Amino acid sequence: MARAFFDTNILVYAFTTEAKASIAGSLLLQGGDVSVQVLNEFANVAHRKLGLDWTTVSNALADVRLLIRTVHAIDLDAHLRALSLVQRYPLSFYDAMIVASAFNARCDLLYSEDMQDGLEIDKTLVIRNPFTA
Repeated sequence: MARAFFDTNILVYAFTTEAKASIAGSLLLQGGDVSVQVLNEFANVAHRKLGLDWTTVSNALADVRLLIRTVHAIDLDAHLRALSLVQRYPLSFYDAMIVASAFNARCDLLYSEDMQDGLEIDKTLVIRNPFTA
């Protein structure tokens, strides 16, 4: 079974009423990994775009942490790997940080709506958009 890593948008959709919420929620229930960056981005988006107050954001993050296998720190190794990745793949720097964190977590699958579906990185990690048919 693939070891999954989640991009921020998977967490965000899980807390909406959009059609994508059930898919995102199902993925989270299966377990996976995230980085502190993903949790930080979720907090920002949940408050700014979803309009959740900070107590609700904090509670949502607590729920996410219960479902997540591991929350990974961001370190210099991830930063340096991200710098290498942006030079070789069509990624923004912040997306490359998430990819680097997925590598460091030894994941082989990264769920993201924003990155290129099917992109294989270093023959180790595949990006999948779970919302495509």
